[in-house]
Amino acid sequence: MDKNQLQQLRELPIEGVAGRLGLHVERHKSLCPFHDDRHPSLSFNVARNTFRCFVCGASGGTIDLVMRHLGKDFKEACRWLADEHNIIRHEYRPPAATQPSPFDAARYSRLFSSPSLGKTAQLFLFERRMLDPRVVRWCRLNSWRDRQGINWLQIPYFNADGTLTGIQNRNLDYGSTPEGIPRFMFPRGSRCGIYNLPVLRLLRPGDELFITEGCSDCWAMLSAGHKAIAIPSATLLSHGDTGILSQLHERHSVSLHMYPDCDVPGERLFLQLRGILPRLERHQLPPGCKDFSDYYVSSKKQNNV
Repeated sequence: MDKNQLQQLRELPIEGVAGRLGLHVERHKSLCPFHDDRHPSLSFNVARNTFRCFVCGASGGTIDLVMRHLGKDFKEACRWLADEHNIIRHEYRPPAATQPSPFDAARYSRLFSSPSLGKTAQLFLFERRMLDPRVVRWCRLNSWRDRQGINWLQIPYFNADGTLTGIQNRNLDYGSTPEGIPRFMFPRGSRCGIYNLPVLRLLRPGDELFITEGCSDCWAMLSAGHKAIAIPSATLLSHGDTGILSQLHERHSVSLHMYPDCDVPGERLFLQLRGILPRLERHQLPPGCKDFSDYYVSSKKQNNV
């Protein structure tokens, strides 16, 4: 990772990172996982973006928290943070591959003119995620297998007029692949900000538009019959992306909605977006559902019983 990417990791909200690690944060405190703690003694300073335990002395920033909590070294902790928060890293290639060239939309567009899905991708999308095939076709999802036999789902990002701006590759074998191979990778030069912008062309006055966190929730929302876009996180949005969001209501005359993930990062994301979109309406997920994708799958299973 370069200095800018490391800085992105250090600037991730410390309480959001704690939430992803499974810590319950309330009023800027949680039980300290580094000693036998029965009263919350781990304190979070959101202004400095740091943590400190006033009993055992553990302290540091986002990377330090991951290192200590998961027992990882510096590089492994950075990889974990990048994968969990969709931070763009340099594209992974098997050892014998050539250095990738800068992102070239004309070169990559051909991959999505007639996309095809392998068995692993079909299992992930249609059986595990239970997505509507029409949504998969609309999003032009593609899949491929690298020289090491690792299966990847190719997720194209387009701007509102349909021009390809970037590609997110998702490791469908993540967890059973060699150390160092990330969950996500991006060709150099990819711009993966707001996902599914072509849906803006379909909006009509009075429509509802849902904002989701990540592509999976967006696919689930589309499969449920709603119009939706997705963002990686509010902290990773470019100035141009925030401009697009701020103009959604006025330009398209639509109402804006969101089902925040049921965790600290989800609540934080909703509040951050509320600062950009004052009319953003909040919807509550049912108990036991961590995000909208989880809610969608559970609903499909109940309907199929």
